[in-house]
Amino acid sequence: MRRFAAMLFVLLVAALPVRAADPPPGALPDRAIGYTEHATALPGGRWANVVTGRAMLLVPGGAPRPLAADLAAEPGSWTQFVGWFPDGKTAIIGRAWESEANARYEEEHKTFRFRAGDWLYDTHLVDLATGQAENVTAVERVSFYNTGVFPWPGNPGRLGFTALIDGISKPFAMDRDGTNKTDLARDSTGFAYGFSGSPDGRRIAYHENYQVWLADADGGQRQKIDTGHPFVFAPTWSPDGQWLLFVSGEHYDCHPHVVRADGTGLRKIGDRNGYRGVMEFLDVPDFHGGSSDVPVWSHDGQKVVFTARVAGIDGAAATVELFDVGLEEGETPARLTTSRPGTLHSHPRPSPDGAWLLYGSHRDAPGGGKARNLFARARADGREVQLTHLPAGRAAMHGHWQPENVSPGPAVEGTPGP
Repeated sequence: MRRFAAMLFVLLVAALPVRAADPPPGALPDRAIGYTEHATALPGGRWANVVTGRAMLLVPGGAPRPLAADLAAEPGSWTQFVGWFPDGKTAIIGRAWESEANARYEEEHKTFRFRAGDWLYDTHLVDLATGQAENVTAVERVSFYNTGVFPWPGNPGRLGFTALIDGISKPFAMDRDGTNKTDLARDSTGFAYGFSGSPDGRRIAYHENYQVWLADADGGQRQKIDTGHPFVFAPTWSPDGQWLLFVSGEHYDCHPHVVRADGTGLRKIGDRNGYRGVMEFLDVPDFHGGSSDVPVWSHDGQKVVFTARVAGIDGAAATVELFDVGLEEGETPARLTTSRPGTLHSHPRPSPDGAWLLYGSHRDAPGGGKARNLFARARADGREVQLTHLPAGRAAMHGHWQPENVSPGPAVEGTPGP
């Protein structure tokens, strides 16, 4: 382990990002962005790379800095940026740990093996003013694997999350301090995740065994959305709560669909044109096969933003580009990006004011090879700016806009970058 740690330190130092020249004033978004940074090409397979993962904060005009860095101090642990509270004062950070022996087993057998004692995943709420982290999933613990924590819409005293219970993933609710954890799937034995609450907090949605379900906030009145497809994934509510967005079809051949909140009006609104909807996040073989890349709502809910494959011309490599489409029946998607052959965009996320579109992009790196970095596109004129500047072998992914402009306190602002 010491030899591995020493090797890892040398590789990380060698891969430090080169800072680009400062952009002119007004050229960058004015909101902070949380994201996850990790290595992509270390030998040893999946675990050797994901264990380098760190939740990061990019403040306008500043250098990237880790959030709650001490959470990843234990060997075998890493952090991920998960999301924000609506007021922008609290970041949601996932903290994972896996034993090296279990990681070797998974790599050898090409499958996950989630067991207490070999895995631990908790979600922490990090106060931006003080940098203090609160492990809410460890309070009145129901599982060793707790993910997907989100603030309950319309109820600041409640949180939603997903817990792994006896090998079954289930939607839960809890109080803001981690108490009163409640199983919202009750006696269901289906494997559920992709859990979210409606904007008014009265309904929930999740996919269970790759079918989308709606229910009341307490888990009652369950209703299945019947699409006729075997793979339905990642439901999200429109900002006005009138629609649900998800992908539906066959596994690796599924496309953006919407349905009204009462389960009527199902229709396909876009085609991914052969894009499997999975973005590989490592440059070494990965037995799990990448990160799901799903469509998202525009800031006002009038459009849906998604990624789709565009075939290359005259034998050039295909690209994965960004598109958006309105909800009117028969509307044609509009292409937002045109990129060099081989460029792969993923994980779009509109800014809260709609002025920018944040996304990841896997493209040629200045020092050679390809790197995964975060970019933003101004919706007014299509101007693109690069937000992170990592070389090949490193990745910045899964960006989340800060909902409100709240400056970090000295404990966060003073944390040195990677």
